[in-house]
Amino acid sequence: MAPPRSGRAAFVLLGGVQVTLIFTLAAVAVPLPGIGVEFGVRREELILLSAAYGLTFAGLLLFGGRLADRYGGRRALTAGLLVFGLASVAAPLAPGYDALLTARLVQGAGAALIAPAAMAVLRTVFPSPTAYGGAMATWGGLSVLGATAGNLLSGVISALLSWRWAFAVPLAVTVAALALAPRVLPAAAGPHSGTGGPGHPARPRLDLPGALLATAGLSSASYGLVLTDAWPWTSGRVLTPLVTGVVLLAMFVGVERRAPDPLLPPGFLLDGRRALGLAATALTAAGTATVFVLFSLHLQDERGWSALRTSTAFVPFAVALLASGRVAGRLIGRYGAPVLTGAGLAVGAVGLVLLALLGLNDSVPYAYGLLPGLVLLAAGVAGSFAGAAVLATDRVPAERTGLAGGVHNTAMETGPTVVFALLLGVGGDAASLAMTAALFGTAALALRLARV
Repeated sequence: MAPPRSGRAAFVLLGGVQVTLIFTLAAVAVPLPGIGVEFGVRREELILLSAAYGLTFAGLLLFGGRLADRYGGRRALTAGLLVFGLASVAAPLAPGYDALLTARLVQGAGAALIAPAAMAVLRTVFPSPTAYGGAMATWGGLSVLGATAGNLLSGVISALLSWRWAFAVPLAVTVAALALAPRVLPAAAGPHSGTGGPGHPARPRLDLPGALLATAGLSSASYGLVLTDAWPWTSGRVLTPLVTGVVLLAMFVGVERRAPDPLLPPGFLLDGRRALGLAATALTAAGTATVFVLFSLHLQDERGWSALRTSTAFVPFAVALLASGRVAGRLIGRYGAPVLTGAGLAVGAVGLVLLALLGLNDSVPYAYGLLPGLVLLAAGVAGSFAGAAVLATDRVPAERTGLAGGVHNTAMETGPTVVFALLLGVGGDAASLAMTAALFGTAALALRLARV
């Protein structure tokens, strides 16, 4: 059954915001070398700039989810949009590296509040499990669409205008969302809009010690993994933040076991469907990011392509992703989320193998080398993301929708960082793609054998 017109309008608004959050993550990826030249900064500073948005985004997502559960989805969404929008004004006006770095960190903090809040609002817009599951099936593909758009448009904008103009996109979407939200979103979006008492569920407590440990631990460990691009694993530059992050996360687990209302209840991740959905989300995001990074560098460094030509090479990926995403919801309704997730991972694995064998071969034309692998990967990613989003958010109580959104987005943000850091030690680009394909295939087999 199609959602009512108001529901469709709300989904378009929230989906546009979600795409923009991931677009912003990739907005400086292609023009990063030009930013380094303009500001005169070293490689390690560019690495931090590239990772800054994702560090605060991933680190604060769990806390953002609990804020959405406590104060209501629409209220948290509005607050996050204001923070995100102000940072999107500051970023293109940055006179130097430090100002741009600060703006990217603040953007990520705003995004960490927006993403889970949007999913909490979505639960209010589609209250029935069937309607919500259908919405989540489409929602699953929005993030990879945003990443694709970020890579495409950032290259085009930086080539034709300046990297600074790439921030016009998140700013425009933020202004539109703030203007339209009162018209198309429910006034009391979120299960804890009340303050307690009869008919108003009590708000969950804010686990501040857990929030601080989770944010610091995730950010520190992620930063350590990001630095493996420039330094060996045994380097103090890598080990210090990595070990610190692991210790903080271990402390977080201990605190959560004793907290009366923990940020992340220990049993929340033990549900088999949710655990498989989160793992598939992290792996699919990692595979997509790996392909974008490897081929962006390969096409420019090895084949001498311009940033604009490199960006347009991924247009068929975006088209195939959109086409596949349109049928993913219907396939979930017919075969179930576990089946579609596993099938998507299997198709994606075939695409990755083709990219490893043909896409990196400079003597094979684009139409026969890179294109087939990109199209197959896009089709697989669309199915995997759609099914995994349903698995990760299925059977979640209404009062924990924000938490589920935070966990889901955390898997999506940290997956690429962890997997890509591990792949750096594998060897060349072909070996990295082959290893990613093997991970996809293993996950597909696990889903086939699991009884969920």
